[in-house]
Amino acid sequence: MNTIRSICVYCGSSPGRDDVYIKAGHLLGRSIAKAGLRLIYGGGTKGVMGAVADGALRAGGKVTGIIPRFLMNKEATESALTRLDELQITDNMHQRKHAMFEKSDAFVALPGGIGTVEEIVEIMTWAQLGHHRKPIVYANVNGFWDPMLSLIDHMRAEGFVHTSHLVQPLVVEDPEAIVAAIMVAAGADATPTEGVQSLIDKM
Repeated sequence: MNTIRSICVYCGSSPGRDDVYIKAGHLLGRSIAKAGLRLIYGGGTKGVMGAVADGALRAGGKVTGIIPRFLMNKEATESALTRLDELQITDNMHQRKHAMFEKSDAFVALPGGIGTVEEIVEIMTWAQLGHHRKPIVYANVNGFWDPMLSLIDHMRAEGFVHTSHLVQPLVVEDPEAIVAAIMVAAGADATPTEGVQSLIDKM
């Protein structure tokens, strides 16, 4: 059983075109805080990224922001960053991603852009290579990740995901059910199975 103390959230630094994305960020951040867990995220204070941090902070949660120096004035404002109880500034994106991985016990992808896709796919790649067994969740708000999930299924069906039992990301539509889903997965030794996903679907 893996102990969950922190959850990493990948998401967009833009708000998207539907208010539901910002709302989902707030709800997930609040849920993480209320569960007594630490939020690990990319340090941005704008868009969905800012909503996640704001939701956690308003609920009294602990938040660690990890951001490259060159993005500080693009994805965040220095005054807003002072709200975080922990801020780590890195020299580049590689250091940022490594630090986020090391500090996190589970990973969630909220809606976002190319950067969000790159981050969650890297985490899935490391799982496939056996580098970790931490829960991975797609927060499928309004079916946002449906095309991505279809692609993963297609790659698996065509024989390009050779260790598919190690790459079983959970799919959760309700942001407020994500923390519970992670706890279920961690209790199953952090290796989500069809049985775990079925249990989550019933939440």
